[in-house]
Amino acid sequence: MTRRLLLVIPVLLIASSLASLLVPYDHQSSEGVDRSIPASTKDAVEPILPLPALPVLSAERVALGERLFSDKRFSADRTLACVSCHDLRRGGADGRPFSVGIGGAVGEINAPSVFNSGLSMAQFWDGRALTLEEQVAGPVHNPLEMGSNWSQVLDRLAQDEALQADFRRAYPDGLTVNNVSNAIATFERSLQTPNSRFDRYLQGDQAALNPAEVEGYRRFRELGCSSCHQGALVGGNMYQKFGVLGDYFAGRAITRADLGRFNVTQRDEDKHVFKVPSLRNVALTAPYFHDGSVATLEQAVLLMGRYQLGRELSELDAQAIAAFLKSLTGEWRGALLQ
Repeated sequence: MTRRLLLVIPVLLIASSLASLLVPYDHQSSEGVDRSIPASTKDAVEPILPLPALPVLSAERVALGERLFSDKRFSADRTLACVSCHDLRRGGADGRPFSVGIGGAVGEINAPSVFNSGLSMAQFWDGRALTLEEQVAGPVHNPLEMGSNWSQVLDRLAQDEALQADFRRAYPDGLTVNNVSNAIATFERSLQTPNSRFDRYLQGDQAALNPAEVEGYRRFRELGCSSCHQGALVGGNMYQKFGVLGDYFAGRAITRADLGRFNVTQRDEDKHVFKVPSLRNVALTAPYFHDGSVATLEQAVLLMGRYQLGRELSELDAQAIAAFLKSLTGEWRGALLQ
């Protein structure tokens, strides 16, 4: 009898879970709806965590980094700064499929958001930089971005006596390449966006989400999205192949950027493997994917279902999950990101 029960119970649980996904959600009906996570979704391990507290950072170095983040002396023709591709008013990205560098050069890959980047396991889509300090050098030397080099940048900055004095106050050895990189990285580490409505919900404020958003989170979990998009960043802590259960790249010319982590490791198994992007503030950072090919959250959800989960999601699924994703927009310096 015990053996039969052990065999039957998992079948019943799977059937119950699938049945819950087949019930359409009425976005218009909200009165009397329980806003807590349904019992079928709750468990002992929550896949998403609130953002941690901001780390203790040197105020002088943060201020220096913020100035350098907007400094166009980093680009060869003095037309671009870090903020050109990571606009803090646009969710830390630039709203383009590919960023535009010096002389109108078009980049090869979509610019990720700089917000919360200090919590990521690595930098760039292919993870080629392990730290923010390492990442700073990439755009400076890239001919499609700033097209410069550290010697040129340092010579220009050294002509600024006020900046030199500020560096001497912030760093014992003053203005150096390492200190410039560290100042920018320190500023970027300050760019956390806490207090999203979903964070407040996780911390016990059941009224922080509306019923559509709660339903979206249920589907996000039960469909399997949280297998890759979890933790404090709702992503950003693992690598994954783009096209686990379908060939996203079929029928198209493969670019160098499409190869993903292969460009770093040269291992065939890393072709089309990318760092899973964080979904924090994702409602502000369209277009989506490494190739910037998708304009809306709903379309991104549908494509993720097809190629990562092997499922053709419904429009209701996409709308519900997109509603949940919009609740991940946080605050910077006490104000809601726009």
